[in-house]
Amino acid sequence: MSLWGGRFIKEPDRFFKIFNRSLNVDYKLVKQDIFLSIQWSKALTKVNVLTLEEQKKIEFALNAILKEVEINSKIILESQEEDIHSWIEKKLISSLGSLGKKLHTGRSRNDQVTTDLKLWCKCNIKKILNSVNNLKKKLINLAEKNQKSIMPGYTHLQSAQPITFAYWCLAYLEMFKRDESRLKDALYRLDENPLGSGALAGTAWKINREELSINLGFRTATKNALDSVSDRDYVIELLSTASISMIHLSRFSEDLIFFNSGEVNFIELSDSVTSGSSLMPQKKNPDALELIRGKCGKVCGNLISNMILLKGLPLSYNKDMQEDKKNLFETIEIWINCLKMSVLVLENITVNLKNCRKSAQKGYTNATELADYLVKKGMPFRDAHDITGKIILYASKLNLSLEKIELKVFKNYSNLIEKDVYENISLNSSLKKRDALGGVSFSQVSKMIELEKKFLNM
Repeated sequence: MSLWGGRFIKEPDRFFKIFNRSLNVDYKLVKQDIFLSIQWSKALTKVNVLTLEEQKKIEFALNAILKEVEINSKIILESQEEDIHSWIEKKLISSLGSLGKKLHTGRSRNDQVTTDLKLWCKCNIKKILNSVNNLKKKLINLAEKNQKSIMPGYTHLQSAQPITFAYWCLAYLEMFKRDESRLKDALYRLDENPLGSGALAGTAWKINREELSINLGFRTATKNALDSVSDRDYVIELLSTASISMIHLSRFSEDLIFFNSGEVNFIELSDSVTSGSSLMPQKKNPDALELIRGKCGKVCGNLISNMILLKGLPLSYNKDMQEDKKNLFETIEIWINCLKMSVLVLENITVNLKNCRKSAQKGYTNATELADYLVKKGMPFRDAHDITGKIILYASKLNLSLEKIELKVFKNYSNLIEKDVYENISLNSSLKKRDALGGVSFSQVSKMIELEKKFLNM
């Protein structure tokens, strides 16, 4: 059954019907469309389009359709209807006859579909926020267990300065907190009800849209119908937030892949998130992390696809917008799955403390401490930097850590160096000195962990 047959003489071409059909994608909006339709039927009673008895019959029939879908969701895809709105309306008319034809009074698929989509987004943002929170909690737990695990921090993938594995966890915690913040901002902006906007100019019926918005669970109603039916900013914003978050997850995955490599061996991943090789018996591959890293590209691509989809569209609604949902639905599914998998990866991770510390020492991550030591003795920083570089060159040729260099060798480079150099260049000393807010010191990391635990009620 078509919703637009009266003006046409000929039947649409069969291939056009297939090409035009979106049911195989927008069937996911069935719950939202039924909920929306029930609330719309209640609004129609207020303007005397429906009697209270008629509204109750429509609501009962719509809930019966929902129960039927919950029992067998495949029933929708067995239909040849154009979209989910057509499918529900056909089912309703089949059940109620002419009464079912009254429901669409005063509304358009234009305001209907964007309201459905906003309701779907609201529901799924809550799921994503829950998944982000689970990942944050896992990072905090892991940080709390590894506060003394000294390892090298990197710039340019070269050993730079000593940090702890806990500090690394808290760095990613900050990224995911920003993702959470962006999600909440996006939720606030999309939380405006478009229903009642009609096709583009508003409804001719005196619907109380603010009351309707409250009944639908929206913060408020949209203010301009022309914008309302063509607005997909919320889709772009959600895809953008997903892309940023997936980039964070990709970087997170890359770090752990690097840490897990045989050459670095800072961590060992659980058997539950790794796989072996069909040929090489020794292999333990970080497949879960590699897949997260790989799926990032799809999510970013979906963002670009939807941005290009909208960039040249005039006001108001255009059929191009039918193409926005597939990318959105796919992205949200990928994002939630990758967040869940990241939690699973961290579940049974093992940190190799000895290897982490050994690498920090071997990489001369305490070289800056030696330069700062000379500055405290009165030497200009540039001179101290130069002398420290020469000492590192000497130590690297002999494969010595700075702590293993004899005092008499130090003095060959500068008479300012005394016995106290060793306590000043130790890894623990390096960490303790960085005690300003946001620093890597043990006390700062501990404070941050406790603060985040309180915030998350852990």
